[in-house]
Amino acid sequence: MRNLAPILLLTLTACGQPASAPADAERIPIAQGEARGHDPLASPDTANASWSVDDNGKAIHFGNESAGKPFLSLDCLIGEDAPRLAIIRHASALPGQEALFPIYGNGVRSRFLADATLRDGEWRWEAVLAADDTQLDVFLGARRLTATLPGKGTLAIAGSRLPGQFIDWCRSGGRLAQVVEEAQADPVN
Repeated sequence: MRNLAPILLLTLTACGQPASAPADAERIPIAQGEARGHDPLASPDTANASWSVDDNGKAIHFGNESAGKPFLSLDCLIGEDAPRLAIIRHASALPGQEALFPIYGNGVRSRFLADATLRDGEWRWEAVLAADDTQLDVFLGARRLTATLPGKGTLAIAGSRLPGQFIDWCRSGGRLAQVVEEAQADPVN
């Protein structure tokens, strides 16, 4: 116990000393530091937004018809491997950025790791995962969804059955569409 007292006394004495800054540290006034950051975007007005099917049938988009690009897209990636699904938040991104992209609704809370991705001439946020991933169950059902990307606003997404139907179609590898196409090509007389 006696040996512990001097160590404790030295430790307590050191607690009152200011920490020394690293030699290469740069001091920036708070007001100047705030000017360097980016202001977060306001949440977009989604009151008149709705889901629509892309012309190629392999994606759906949530947005206003009058806007140039959607707020959110679901893109089914069907190839030789198992189907995958890309969740795309059409908001500005910078190369190398990553974010946690939570989406809540239909009794499910999912958090997707989104990466900044360059596609079609824009840096946007994408989370790509296997189509059978249970996190995608957030889109199953017809209830309202809430999707928040840090600094890019919150999307209030009106309830619709279309995302759930699209996820089911993607999980099946697009086979439901093939059945419809075959039925249209070979009508019953």
